[in-house]
Amino acid sequence: MPNARPELRVALLGQGLMGKAHSNAWCQVEHFFDVPYRIRRALIVGRDEERLEKMAQRWGWESVSTDWHSAVDRSDIDAVDIGLPNHLHAPVSLAAAAAGKIILCEKPMATSLADAEAMTAAAAKVPTAVWYNYRRVPAVGFARQLIAEGRLGTTIYHYRAAYLNQSGADPSRAGAWRMDPALAGTGATGDLLSHLIDTAQWLNGEIGEVCATDRTFFPGRQVDDAVLTLAAFRNGSAGTFEATRFAIGCRNRSRFELHGSGGMLQFDMDNMNYLGFLDAADAASVQAVRNVMVTGPGHPWVDHFWRPGHAIGYEHTFIAALSDFLSALARGERFHPDFADALQTERVLEAVGRSAAERQWVRVPAG
Repeated sequence: MPNARPELRVALLGQGLMGKAHSNAWCQVEHFFDVPYRIRRALIVGRDEERLEKMAQRWGWESVSTDWHSAVDRSDIDAVDIGLPNHLHAPVSLAAAAAGKIILCEKPMATSLADAEAMTAAAAKVPTAVWYNYRRVPAVGFARQLIAEGRLGTTIYHYRAAYLNQSGADPSRAGAWRMDPALAGTGATGDLLSHLIDTAQWLNGEIGEVCATDRTFFPGRQVDDAVLTLAAFRNGSAGTFEATRFAIGCRNRSRFELHGSGGMLQFDMDNMNYLGFLDAADAASVQAVRNVMVTGPGHPWVDHFWRPGHAIGYEHTFIAALSDFLSALARGERFHPDFADALQTERVLEAVGRSAAERQWVRVPAG
């Protein structure tokens, strides 16, 4: 058939939380979006072969392997989706790029800025994506739209964000790979702050300078449990960021606020279907934050899911991100965020780490 969609043969590397989230996206994307490819879930890679077989059966992956090299070496694999621990992002990406594979990679991009730079250079000629899925929360996408329309005015004054998590206080997680600097690189900085920085730079432009401090609360731990950062954006606005794994009472709360000359925005992932908006042009007697339910009509992505007023969830952000990537891929266009975008986030994270160590302001190179 001349109009038949081409097949995209995918290998997923990872069988943990992100392996599940990505598997769901690869399974569901064709159910909600008009995808330009026929998705073939060809291979899933992980360490636990018994669990891997069960996961493959549940999510429809055709074959399994405990060696990530098989995903790169196989000629019948077009795209490699990396959901492995952080220290493997660079070696897998470098090998996949050399083999000419399409690359999708979990965040943070790498355990060091040098690795992120090497990954970006190596993959310059292949399509890439980084799974900063919070960009595809409809309320966050709508916030970007309002900012672009000038609804916050001509000047942004403040950007503040926090990612509050309590998992670091759980002693049963002491041996998890995320708590090992050799495997994770950093703690709350790479795991949580990276999300905040990516979203902030997508909404408010590049960060030019940071001043940070970090803390480790768990005895003997070698990665940061919490990080607090002051930031100067290149557009002149001031930023504050807090990321912690010791926010007792907060299981996974991510939020941000922007204040501009024409209004303000508020978002909280705990209520991900809503966006707070205040229009400073309203009469003072009626000025108030509107709690807008961002589930349609006219909101980003949601018309592909349910009817207006029906809430969506965490998993839909991965599905929307994948749909956008596949559409860009078919058009031969650059997807955002790709390796180059994520590299700028890594530059900020590296500056945060240096600032905390040197106890001074550190400039961030421009992208």
